[in-house]
Amino acid sequence: MELPFEIGPQFEGERIRKDDMYIELGGPKVKAKAELAKLRKADEIEDGRVEVKGLDIGEMEEGGRYPFGIFVEVAGEKLEEDMEGVVERRIHEYCNFIEGFMHLNQRYDIWCRLSKEAHAKGFNLKYMGQALIKLFKSELPIIEKMQVTFITDEKEVVEFVGNAKKTYEARDARARALSEEEVDEFYACLMCQSFAPTHVCIITPERMSLCGSISWLEGRAATRADPKGTNFPVQKGELLDAIKGEYAGVNEVVAERSDGETERCYLHSMFGYPHTSCGCFESLAFYIPEVDGIGVVHREYPGDTPIGVPFSRLAAQTGGGRQGEGILGMAIEYMRSRKFLQADGGWDRIVWLPKSAKEMVGDAIPEELRERIAMEDDATDIDSLKAFLEKKAHPVVQRWGFEVTEELKNKLIAYIEKREGEIYPEEAAKELGISEDQVMKVIDGLREDGILE
Repeated sequence: MELPFEIGPQFEGERIRKDDMYIELGGPKVKAKAELAKLRKADEIEDGRVEVKGLDIGEMEEGGRYPFGIFVEVAGEKLEEDMEGVVERRIHEYCNFIEGFMHLNQRYDIWCRLSKEAHAKGFNLKYMGQALIKLFKSELPIIEKMQVTFITDEKEVVEFVGNAKKTYEARDARARALSEEEVDEFYACLMCQSFAPTHVCIITPERMSLCGSISWLEGRAATRADPKGTNFPVQKGELLDAIKGEYAGVNEVVAERSDGETERCYLHSMFGYPHTSCGCFESLAFYIPEVDGIGVVHREYPGDTPIGVPFSRLAAQTGGGRQGEGILGMAIEYMRSRKFLQADGGWDRIVWLPKSAKEMVGDAIPEELRERIAMEDDATDIDSLKAFLEKKAHPVVQRWGFEVTEELKNKLIAYIEKREGEIYPEEAAKELGISEDQVMKVIDGLREDGILE
């Protein structure tokens, strides 16, 4: 089939601004949108088939915004279940190879635009499906058969999103059983370097890709299926800091693949040398100095945070591959990690979270903290946030009047020496008679003094 547009990596990174846009599919102002890839048996799909459920491009009004679903089904003898997430993430990459089409984000956050010029040339979803099949099968030869379904009917997209979320959760659950200590290597992803040239995404069993779509298991499957692709293994190397999550091998890879822009990387802290942020992250954490706490906001939340700015403005401060202290892009799934911002106090330091995000990860929040973390109805600015935290006796309140004394520093030094350099915050807190959060403040004090690295 002859296509009315060109295909190639030269179009990756193309942005379609509002004035040049013909229509928008998904995006922040459309509730129902998602993409999903599923592995099928060869006799369950029709190779090359492209179906559109709902309106095609020619039936849409210029300037309109529409619900959108992309459903990719693949078959191949060498495909394994963990490849589903890898194929799904490649939808983003290959859509951006298509002239006049822009694809951002992933999973249930997709945001696509078609240019007026592409529409004038006769672009439609059936042509796009053929292009995607061609790209997938040429880039990933292990895919033997593939069919694509686009969904624009709102009722069907809503149903599709519900089913897709069940699949996402099942995939994520498989990865939660692993820990960083029991594997020899992590994985990296460079897919977002077309938008964020210095960004190197490090994926571990306890830290999913920022976009929320590639777990450690899927990173492993991707490197096996496509050794020359955007995912590759990273040898951990020497563990330099167990609490912050700093590894010599990770530092080497990050420095090399960012062209020296980033020299060190902490996997579990948003201070010092935090992980870089791309532009596809599902959520972000931001420091609130007035309460010495951390807020979290996700892409789907439309309102302002207690510091008076929305997700979009915060994202602009940390995207593009920058390493910004006190602000960090991350996957929503990372909030379920046992190592979630552990160097910064973890959940004990989280003071604000949108209600919708709290519902997503509610079972991961320690029970004693669930009612102590403010939401948009509880706090709309710094004053109301501070009042809420005091009323609920949130753990950060202890930090406000806590003084790091020389006596506490000496006690912690003695504890560290007794354990030959190892620090276990929970154990140290009991020994020193303070909270884990306060232990972290003492550690910070020792680092400022140059006693700890």
